[in-house]
Amino acid sequence: MLSTRRVRLPAPSVRSRSRALAPVVPFAAMLAFASGLGLTCLTAIPASADELQITPAADTPSSSILGPSDSVARPVRGMSMDKVEATYGAPAKRIPAVGTPPISRWEYPGYVVYFEGNLVIHSVAIG
Repeated sequence: MLSTRRVRLPAPSVRSRSRALAPVVPFAAMLAFASGLGLTCLTAIPASADELQITPAADTPSSSILGPSDSVARPVRGMSMDKVEATYGAPAKRIPAVGTPPISRWEYPGYVVYFEGNLVIHSVAIG
């Protein structure tokens, strides 16, 4: 049979309780001082900004923005292989899929189209 024994712990003294609270009071005072100091520094700094004037892209000819090789219409992200072939015709060369996920490529004159599975992920102008 197991015996149970009760042990009575002494009550914490006033000295031990005050020692536990001692680090909290200076920290709270530091926080109050630092927040007041931060607010003073924040209001003392004047704010300024520059205004930037940009010409809208509609006023600029597309050949100067895109360059001669980028002005070619290319398939956009998300188009299916069937849609690309119907819109742009058969590619000059088809490179089979490699890796996981399967990445394949179709080469057209002036650009290359990259597919993940059956969908376009990128089209790149070549020079």
